[in-house]
Amino acid sequence: MGSVNSRGHKADAQVVMMGLDSAGKTTLLYRLKGHPLVETLPTIGFNVEPLETPGHVSLTLWDVGGQTQLRATWKDYLEGTDVLVYVLDSTDEARLPEAAAELTEVLNDPNMASVPFLVLANKQEAPDALALPEIQSRLGLEGFPDRCWEIRACSALTGQGLPEALQSLRSLLKSRGHLCLQARACRAESSEHEKS
Repeated sequence: MGSVNSRGHKADAQVVMMGLDSAGKTTLLYRLKGHPLVETLPTIGFNVEPLETPGHVSLTLWDVGGQTQLRATWKDYLEGTDVLVYVLDSTDEARLPEAAAELTEVLNDPNMASVPFLVLANKQEAPDALALPEIQSRLGLEGFPDRCWEIRACSALTGQGLPEALQSLRSLLKSRGHLCLQARACRAESSEHEKS
């Protein structure tokens, strides 16, 4: 990823989006870009797209394939990451332990030291979607007290929660570069957003 960073226009931040296959990463990417809903195929490798957040922060967003055989290469995308976006399928309760294990492995990578992360609980429009507090608990997010993180409910299908996700990305980027002693403040702010 480092060689790509040095080409041409430099974005303000590098954002890597990961998660298990069928979590909805590519659909989220295109919805965040303002594209209409399209049917996507499983990502083999990665997609890279520029993205503007509120406040005109320019991002390069890497959408990395999540199939089992591709996860061994995830570490190759982590160098130079400013924020990690981890997407999960809120209806896939059976694979939640697998999603939690993969997230922990990514966060334990040396390139991810102090990198803030945003968990997007996708497919919240589904009647059998797990609630956000349940997902947060099962992912063990409280086990990362030294990191700034947020968790957001969203739906790539309806667009619900995507403006809030962009706001979270922006606030997490602001926290990047600090030791993130304000991690608890980030979570408190995130909780307030969820209630409103």
